[in-house]
Formats: sequence, C-alpha cells, structure tokens
Amino acid sequence: MKLQTVSIFVDDQQRALDFYTSTLGFTVTADVPLGEHRWLTVRLGDSAAATEVSLEPKAHPAAVAFADALLEDGIPYCVLGVDDIEREHARLAAAGVVFTQPPTDVGPVIVAVFDDTCGNLLQLAQVKDGAAS
Repeated sequence: MKLQTVSIFVDDQQRALDFYTSTLGFTVTADVPLGEHRWLTVRLGDSAAATEVSLEPKAHPAAVAFADALLEDGIPYCVLGVDDIEREHARLAAAGVVFTQPPTDVGPVIVAVFDDTCGNLLQLAQVKDGAAS
C-alpha cells in the first residue's frame, strides 16, 4: 500500500497550477476539464511512484471552513521535505514567494513556512544530520 494522491484545496486552480509547476517545480500528471473545474493533479519528480497532489477547487463549504481555519491559525497544510532549506528558501524568495516564517531550527528539523498564493500555507522541512526522518 502507498499514498497515491492527496488533495490540497485551492482558491483558483489555474493560479495553483502556475505556482505549483512554475515556482515549486511540480509536473502535471492530469488536467481534465470537469464543468467549471478540472481534475488537476501534479507531482514532484518524474517517478510514477511519487505521490500526486490533487489541486482541488475550494468549493465545498467544509473545505472552505477547513482551509480558511488552517490559514487563519498559521498552520501549514502540508510539509515538503528538502535537502537544503537555506538554498530552497533563497530560491523561492528570489522568485517572489512570501514566507511567513524564515528557516527556523526546531530541534531535529529546520522549517520554513510560505504562502502558496491559493489560500494555503506550506512548510519546508529539512531533517538535520543524524536526526531520524
């Protein structure tokens, strides 16, 4: 068993697609029109085994309440693992990404939090040498 697809609720699917592909480096795995929305999935890397992310329209009232509450409380929707958080922070900041928390040492990991431009905060995390991941 493996985690095949996870959903991130977004305010605007096209803006999400642009950000997740052009800025973060995800690749499109599906883009199927479904009425006013799309079945839109992306993943990091070329491996077919990589977990896909469904960029779901934030249309259901429960999704709105959930995503808005996380954002209001400053809680990241998900964590993206990186090998060099300082390099990734510098790259994303240079691309105009807004960080709500710069790289911060929190024990076994270093984390940073940024706005995905689509109604979510995402976290970067680098496991420090010698720490279990």
